Amino acid sequence: MSNMNLPPDLIPADGRFGSGPSKVRVEALAALAETGNRYLGTSHRRDGVRSVVRRVRGGLAELFSLPDGYEVLLGNGGASAVWDAAVFRLIERRSAHAVCGEFSGRFAAISASAPHLEDPIVVESPPGTYPDLYPHPDVDLYALTHCETSTGVMMPIIRPASSGLVAVDATSAAGALSVDCAEFDAYYFSPQKVFGAEGGLWAMLCSPAALERIDSLAATRWAPPSIDLAVSLQNSRKDQTLNTPALATLFLFADQVEWLLGRGGIEWAQQRCRISSETVYGWAEASDYAKPYVDDAAKRSLTVATIDLDDLVDAGAVTAALRSNGIVDLEAYRKLERNQVRIAMFPNVEPSDLERLTKAIDWIAARL
Repeated sequence: MSNMNLPPDLIPADGRFGSGPSKVRVEALAALAETGNRYLGTSHRRDGVRSVVRRVRGGLAELFSLPDGYEVLLGNGGASAVWDAAVFRLIERRSAHAVCGEFSGRFAAISASAPHLEDPIVVESPPGTYPDLYPHPDVDLYALTHCETSTGVMMPIIRPASSGLVAVDATSAAGALSVDCAEFDAYYFSPQKVFGAEGGLWAMLCSPAALERIDSLAATRWAPPSIDLAVSLQNSRKDQTLNTPALATLFLFADQVEWLLGRGGIEWAQQRCRISSETVYGWAEASDYAKPYVDDAAKRSLTVATIDLDDLVDAGAVTAALRSNGIVDLEAYRKLERNQVRIAMFPNVEPSDLERLTKAIDWIAARL
């Protein structure tokens, strides 16, 4: 059945619907290729690369309308490295975690394993939902997730308490979902989702309170230099990273930030994702064999859709048939173990391609 040939009018113009790495715009690749021998293979300590880091940092500050005193930090290792860094430089004694899936759970586990910290408060809800955090006198950092990539749940970013830092994993949300900077202190993400680049890099938007916490803990607590946010801050202010970054990733990151800004920024991106999500969720709700995994429509992500299929329609067979037609990476998150497809709806995915995708799934399902 994986050798089904879809009718040509059901094949999207671009078949990449992965939730990360996500679709990289062909135009961005062409711009990278046009640099020839002037960029790739050059020193990251020189202005040829530092100017690209400057574009990323300045572009993000503009995209998010960062208030005075906020700074953009960059580092190597992907957003998961931020969890390791946070236990040294963002959590002073105790954290609280809203766990709603695989990735929010990982941060909680890392905090729990840090021998120099008190046991975290972990508030967990079933997959497909999210829990609320409440003020606690012993907590100095609250950990939220703007969009849980594994389940497709979207959480509003609101400070749980008047004191304590708020750290937000925004990897599948940043750049496509609006956020009030006053509601967070550390908003961190990787560029392989909304920002249509490769992995191996992280960015963090830091409030003055987060910067103060980093400096304070750096004066009293050791951290490995490769994940020391104080070192990242020093290097970011020089428009560089401590270790050699992937130059292609930096270039694609900068290009995508400027592409978003040129089209209206986060407001434009969110509206585009909303149109795409209406197409996908509307198709699933009208279907007799598919339905949105997240029951509460208000909690459904605008960037990552998780769609359950009836047991009579094997999701593995559907994704195999799609892959044979050049339509890739719709497999469900492996640890959910559900008969499900997961569909990226990032701004660089054309809404018209998502409409074709839903019709292609219908065509395959009818034959299964």
